[in-house]
Order: sequence, then C-alpha cells, then structure tokens
Amino acid sequence: MAAERFERHKQAWTADEIQKLHTLANNGMALKAIAKALTRSEESVKLRAKNDSLSIAKLR
Repeated sequence: MAAERFERHKQAWTADEIQKLHTLANNGMALKAIAKALTRSEESVKLRAKNDSLSIAKLR
C-alpha cells in the first residue's frame, strides 16, 4: 500500500522540531540533510521552512 510508505505522513511539527529546523537552516545545512536529521520528507521540510520564512541552502 502506497499510503503507508511514509511513517510520519502529515504529522504535526513539535516545537522542538521547529527549533531544530531553524538551527539547521541557519547553519546553512542542505535540505536533504535537514530532512534526514528530522526524519521528515524533503517536501515537508521545504513547506515548513517556507511557512516560517526560512531559507534553506540549495546545495547540489
């Protein structure tokens, strides 16, 4: 079943995760690395960062 592919699908962000996201983003960490560190999809991280007006380094 495709629906079960991502364990944490649509889970709310905790204050702790948001804090960590801000810290990692401000340190210039790449999207992929941040997503991995937070065990969230890159899409989820990108969306949250956008909502918080954060810019994430686009390292290739």
